Amino acid sequence: MPDLTCDLTSFLGQDVREKASVIDEWTTPLGEIIDTMCERGWMALRLGPEWGGPGLSDNDFRDFQMEAARYSGAFAFLQTQHQSAAVMIARSENEVLKADILPKMVDGRRLVGVGFSQLRRSGPPIMRATAVDGGYLLEGHVPWVTGYGYYPEFLIGAQLPDGRAVFGLVPLALRDQNDIVRAGNYSPVSKEVQTTAPMQLAAMGTANTVTLDIDGFFLPASHVAMIRPEGWIQRNDRLNITLQANFAIGCARAGLDVLERNAKKKDEKFVWAAFEALNAEHVRCHAALAVASGTTDDATIPQRLAARAWAIDVMQRCAWAAVTSSSGAANSLQHPAQRILREALVFTVSAQTGPVMEATLSRLTESPI
Repeated sequence: MPDLTCDLTSFLGQDVREKASVIDEWTTPLGEIIDTMCERGWMALRLGPEWGGPGLSDNDFRDFQMEAARYSGAFAFLQTQHQSAAVMIARSENEVLKADILPKMVDGRRLVGVGFSQLRRSGPPIMRATAVDGGYLLEGHVPWVTGYGYYPEFLIGAQLPDGRAVFGLVPLALRDQNDIVRAGNYSPVSKEVQTTAPMQLAAMGTANTVTLDIDGFFLPASHVAMIRPEGWIQRNDRLNITLQANFAIGCARAGLDVLERNAKKKDEKFVWAAFEALNAEHVRCHAALAVASGTTDDATIPQRLAARAWAIDVMQRCAWAAVTSSSGAANSLQHPAQRILREALVFTVSAQTGPVMEATLSRLTESPI
């Protein structure tokens, strides 16, 4: 669908790019960008026409994610929470829930974050569910939920006693979705769901990431999206090894944008040489990532891990090149090179598993040729 991809590219390259600096500092501009996505029916890009969505292809959606990260890490990070929730709920066996919520997720009438990274943790589960009449009783701790004040609810993941995981909709904040929350101005959902103030993070703080403590919250069966077998998230992580690398490639492109501008401004041969070398590597890495993303079988896991580690490595070096070529100005919080460097930190560790950490560290400690 060329018209939609062109519209998305224009939106990212103009609206988001122009507000990148203020999006990183204030919640209101970021909320306005999310509102625009809702108004245009873009908040669930991969949902098909049966749910009122545009049905963007996987390849086009990957391109969108890359371009989003290129222009604003905070925006890319925030919107992908809802996009992911929409795809997960679309795979639900709860047809009544799907019919009710999915069309509303396309245009923002229902905005949903995600909170299930705790399922990756080894040892005793920190978020637990117990079956009771009519649903499940939830207890425990959710260490990361992004979108407080933007998304009034989130898709939680909680482990059952038999090792399976139940996923359902839980309120995140009892306030209007357009009432953007600022650090220090927050309130718990209820006595059963206690929410912290938004975390003070080095990057993407305006996306409002919080933790929750849940004590005896009743999740009705009508709000349950799915139940997945033991080890589901580990298998899902193996399938999606390269998924987060799309953000890394986009962030790397942002660093190259700054480096290219500095090369034009300074007109020094060594700056141009750095740009040309990193740009050529970025093209090669992007191509390798596209190939690796087309495979999901276990035999290609080493290839996919290598592609993701390469994308992280390229991103980090492009970010540092943006800083270096910007000189002392890069130390300003308002400078794009500073923002890109901090965003590279987040995209290095997002959805990080043990194998991804190992592949990344192995690449970073390779002896130079």
